[in-house]
Amino acid sequence: MLEDFNKYLCDNFPFLIDSKFIIAMSSGVDSVVLSHLCYKLNLNFSIAHCNFSLRGKESDLDSTFAKDLANKFDVPYFYKKFKTEEYINESKLNFSIQMAARELRYNWFRELLFDTNFILTAHHLDDQLETFLINLSRGSGLSGLIGIPENNKRVLRPLLNFSKKEILKYAMSNNIKWREDSSNENNNNYLRNNLRNNLIPIYKKIEPSLLSNFDKSIKLLKKYDSLVKEIVEDFLLYNSHKKDNYIKYSVQSLIKLSQLDVYLYEIFNKYGFTNIFDIKNILSSQSGKQIISKTHVLLKDREYLILSPLVKVENKEIIIENINQDIGDLIDFNFVSDFEITYDKSEIFIDYEKLIFPLKITNNRSGLYFYPFGMNGKKSVSKFLKDEKISSINKGKISFLLNGNGELIWVIGYRMDDRYKVDSKVCRVLKVNCNKL
Repeated sequence: MLEDFNKYLCDNFPFLIDSKFIIAMSSGVDSVVLSHLCYKLNLNFSIAHCNFSLRGKESDLDSTFAKDLANKFDVPYFYKKFKTEEYINESKLNFSIQMAARELRYNWFRELLFDTNFILTAHHLDDQLETFLINLSRGSGLSGLIGIPENNKRVLRPLLNFSKKEILKYAMSNNIKWREDSSNENNNNYLRNNLRNNLIPIYKKIEPSLLSNFDKSIKLLKKYDSLVKEIVEDFLLYNSHKKDNYIKYSVQSLIKLSQLDVYLYEIFNKYGFTNIFDIKNILSSQSGKQIISKTHVLLKDREYLILSPLVKVENKEIIIENINQDIGDLIDFNFVSDFEITYDKSEIFIDYEKLIFPLKITNNRSGLYFYPFGMNGKKSVSKFLKDEKISSINKGKISFLLNGNGELIWVIGYRMDDRYKVDSKVCRVLKVNCNKL
């Protein structure tokens, strides 16, 4: 196995030969064998071990074993002890113990990466098969069926090409000691353990070539996945547009696609949108319809779908007691005597005598209406913004200047209220500038 492992590194991870990296050590046979292989090849590695405080003395003995192994190899040792169950209770999230342990582990790995190049984990081909079956049962797409990536940025998995049987054979042939995690064998409440202990052994008896055939299938799936991504990227090159922090996708181009479901999954899955029906529904809906994932908003805006990060908009207010008050850099006030009134989104001229202090700047447009300058009659702010074709994303960025009696003076940067315009009888004219457009 050592020779095969060395060849696999040279073919797939040649940069590891001269890199500094950390092996994530559980003290089980997989990570212990990985460390032995790297030691035999004289690679520059350290050992990192997490104690999740879930199995009492047994967890502590795992930690001692990992430390002793690091001492034996004369390599640096990193250790972190977590109170996993307390973390679950304090986070108030719907975490399983496995999910919580994974989050804690990888958060710590990210800290370790500040001082090293890569983290190596000991996932192997049997783990890959389990992940495939789990994702298959959950209705995963092609990327999910591929399972565990060999190279996930700076987290590498160089044993994914080797089976558990090969790993065990190498350990026993070389008199390598390791520690068994009793929870893996005795606890079938977790889907992965149930597959590992019950279903997969039966499957292997029925089909002895299961793992080798599965390995071939995974390699093919990876090629298909690369092809699909290539095709989707080519489509996005001509039918999407990224600006600032949002991306616009042409609705007409999307609905013409013969394999729409595949495109929608590949484009939006990484942003947390996994329900294809919901995405297809807003494609044919009216403007303003949106769906929300944990991280993003997908909005139908006329002929586009607009994707943007999920930002919680809080209602903010600035109270203006007088025009000399420092109110930041949004707007400023100046009296003028010699002026020419021109329509400009960045500035307005208003009749000072009509102001009732304190004024207010707010971003809450709920229930607001006004008499738009240059137009006849009253209009709600919502209707005005719609007529101006302001996207729903930009609507959330607009602020409003209100008089002390609650009347809207100015949709800042867009239109003032006709009731506050300057005429020949006005004695004191106030110029208001918008500094952020």
